[in-house]
Amino acid sequence: MSQSVLSRRRPSRGRRVLLALAATLGAGLVAAPPASADDFYTPPADTSGAPGTVLRSEPSVFYLDPLKALRAPADVTRVMYTSANAQGPTVVTGTILKPKAAWFGAGERPVVAYAVGTQGMADRCAPSKQLAAGTEYEGAFIKGLLARGYTVAVTDYEGLGTPGVHPYVDPRSLGRNVLDSVRAAQRLGIVTSTAPVLVSGYSEGGNAAAGALELASSYAPELKLKGGYAGAVPADLSRVAPKLDGSPYAAFLGYAVAALDDAEPQLRIRDLLNERGQQFLDRVQDSCLIDGVASFAFTQTSTLTKDGRPIADYLSRPDIAAALAERRLGTVRPTVPSLVAHSALDDVVDYAQDRDMARSWCSQGAKVRFQTLVTPTHVGGAVAGFPSAFAFLEGRVAGTPFVSTCGTF
Repeated sequence: MSQSVLSRRRPSRGRRVLLALAATLGAGLVAAPPASADDFYTPPADTSGAPGTVLRSEPSVFYLDPLKALRAPADVTRVMYTSANAQGPTVVTGTILKPKAAWFGAGERPVVAYAVGTQGMADRCAPSKQLAAGTEYEGAFIKGLLARGYTVAVTDYEGLGTPGVHPYVDPRSLGRNVLDSVRAAQRLGIVTSTAPVLVSGYSEGGNAAAGALELASSYAPELKLKGGYAGAVPADLSRVAPKLDGSPYAAFLGYAVAALDDAEPQLRIRDLLNERGQQFLDRVQDSCLIDGVASFAFTQTSTLTKDGRPIADYLSRPDIAAALAERRLGTVRPTVPSLVAHSALDDVVDYAQDRDMARSWCSQGAKVRFQTLVTPTHVGGAVAGFPSAFAFLEGRVAGTPFVSTCGTF
C-alpha cells in the first residue's frame, strides 16, 4: 500500500494517539454513515420558488445511537428546500423534528433553528443522514431541545448532501440556510407562521447562528425571532486560521480554504499550492469530521505552498483580505437578545475574535450577554455551555427579562 501524500514518515506519538482516538470514535457515535443510495439529495429540474419553498419531503427518523436501538420520540421529516447564498438561489436539505408529546408551555410551541458544528465537506457528512444513522455527534443537544418540547429544524447547509462545495464558515450562506429551514417547516405545516423562533449553534454552528442573527431583520423579517445562542463563533477567519495551522484540527483550515477557493475562483488560491497542496485540497473535500481530523492532523501548510510560506501569510493579500472581510461577523447588529459563550481556553477557535464580535454588536446597540467559560478545549467549552444555552432559550420562550452584559467584557 502506498504511503499518504501528506505524511511519509512514521507518525509521532501524539499523532498516533489522536489517530487511535479518532478510530475509536469513528466506530461509534460520530462515524459518518455511507452515502445514501437514494436520490433524495439530487435537486429536481425545477428549483424555483421563494426561499424556504419545499421541493420534496419524506418521513425520516432520529436514532440516538449507532446501533439504532433508541429512537427519539418525535415525528421526523427530511426536507429539501430552496435557500440562498451570497451569489443567489441554492438548494439545501435538512430535517424537521417535532416532539410527539403535547406542548405545555405558554403560547405556541416554539421552533429552534439548530445549526450544527463542523460536519466535514463530503456529502455523506450531511446531518440529515447522520441523524437517521444514529451517528450525529450533536444528537445529545438536539435531544435536549426535543425534551423541552421544541420543534427543531436542522439544516444540512448548502453543499452537504446536495451538489456543490460546502461554504464552510461563510455566515452569508449558512445564516440563510438556518432561517430558511424554519420557512420550510412553516410551509410543511409543521409549525405555524406565528410560532416563536429561536436559533442556536456552536462552532461552525455558532458562525451560522450568528449569521442568522445578523441577517434575520433584512432577510426573514416575517419570522417571529425571539433570540439566539451562538457559541465559540469563528467570526473572523483571518484570526482563526493561524491557530489551526499545524494543529490537530488542520482539516478545519483545509475546509475553509477549499470553500474560499470554490466561492472566489478569481483569487486563484490553487495557484499558491504545490502538488502536495493540490492533493490536500482535493482530499480534504472528501472527508467528514473524524476521518478529516485523523487524516490531516498536524499538517503544516508551509509544506503545501509553492514558496514554503504558511497559508496565514497570504491572508493579508488585499484581494484575499477583502474576501475574508465580507465574511466577517460583527458588522450588523442582531435585533433580538443574543447569548455568546466561549471558553478562554478554547484550543480551536480564537477566543478574542469572538469577544470582539460581541463587543461590536454592543457598540451598535444590540442586547448581548457574553459568557466567558474556563473549561479547557473546544469540546469542553461546548459541553460547559449547554446549561446556559438551554436556560437562555427557555427564558426567551417564557418572556423573562434579558440582562445584557455590554460594557462589562
